[in-house]
Amino acid sequence: MDFNLLAHLGFSEEEIQVANDSICGRMTIENAPHLKERHYPVFDCANQCGKYGKRFIRPEAHIRMMAAAQPFLSGAISKTINMPNDASIADVERAHVLSWKLMLKGTAIYRDGSKLSQPLNSVAVDSFKQLKMEEAPVMQAVKQIVKVVREHKRKALPHRRKGYTQKASIGGHKVYLRTGEYEDGTLGEIFIDMHKEGAAYRSLMNCFAIAISLGLQHGVPLEEFSDAFVFTRFEPNGIVTGNKAITMSTSTIDYIFRELAITYLDRTDLAQVTPDDLRADSIGKKNQQSSDDDIESDSSDPSSFSPGTTTQAKPKAVATPAISRVPSNGNGNGNGNGNGAVAPQVLNDSMEARGVATSTAVIAKLKGYEGDACQECGSLTLVRNGTCLKCMTCGATSGCS
Repeated sequence: MDFNLLAHLGFSEEEIQVANDSICGRMTIENAPHLKERHYPVFDCANQCGKYGKRFIRPEAHIRMMAAAQPFLSGAISKTINMPNDASIADVERAHVLSWKLMLKGTAIYRDGSKLSQPLNSVAVDSFKQLKMEEAPVMQAVKQIVKVVREHKRKALPHRRKGYTQKASIGGHKVYLRTGEYEDGTLGEIFIDMHKEGAAYRSLMNCFAIAISLGLQHGVPLEEFSDAFVFTRFEPNGIVTGNKAITMSTSTIDYIFRELAITYLDRTDLAQVTPDDLRADSIGKKNQQSSDDDIESDSSDPSSFSPGTTTQAKPKAVATPAISRVPSNGNGNGNGNGNGAVAPQVLNDSMEARGVATSTAVIAKLKGYEGDACQECGSLTLVRNGTCLKCMTCGATSGCS
């Protein structure tokens, strides 16, 4: 329970507020003595000032101010359109439409209080409804987890348990993921081991694995953890090797919960290489092996030579590795989902007549890239970086930093 010394000494809330206004100020020039009301617009700010302030610059004024300067600039203007805390989705839509009509090249809208950690806040916490912890989505999730933990007793794992160990490399950093399962095959615990990392980072990952394991044993669904941690972005990240289904990851945590969701929840939508791609690749390899065997047998078959002629070994056809051929519009840009027909590409006359060619863009997409070429170095190693693309080879971006 909060203790208020001034209230304990007998001061009322009104008296405490008057004392605060005298000591700390009202944080606004509105109703200030010797200041005329027609001069107020000179002092207007992007948001309401303090607890008593009512005036602020309207979002339309921000937009029209940028529109006045836009014809003299070749790029977009780095200026935020501030909106009050009670702004609605319709207000945001009107702001974007007005920006489009005035031919602005870029706009950034921020609603006051939409971040719990915004750097500038001129009002008291108790009067700012967006900062009330009981209304924050994060606190709602925490309350739900606490409720689940209280209602569900911990379900202990058997002393001898099954599971698997998955070794992978994320951006050159080795990660070992080990799991423990209940008798019915559901996930009950995880262990995370990383090499060549600092002791603090390894300890933090170990404690994170313990926290996830305790949550699983208390009944928190794996789906909740997966939805919460997939797509988190921090280093190490980048290309993943050693995992058949995952080729790119935005962080270690993103990789771990992609792997767990794919294995235990059958979330193939989180995999860059689907089971159909893996089956198609194995079929292609078998067909390629069969073709090589047939060619070898034909070259040694006596019936394939005419009597009285000099026998000469039939040259082997050169075969290229089989890949998934994705239907496209003829420009070499497939959709990268690997659900097309699969066949080994053998360089013989019949295949050459059909014009079968390997699309480098499709190969790039199967590896987890976007499939487009970098404008700087030409490499097909572009990955999503926010709303833009970043080249993993040279580091160039398509417009964003």
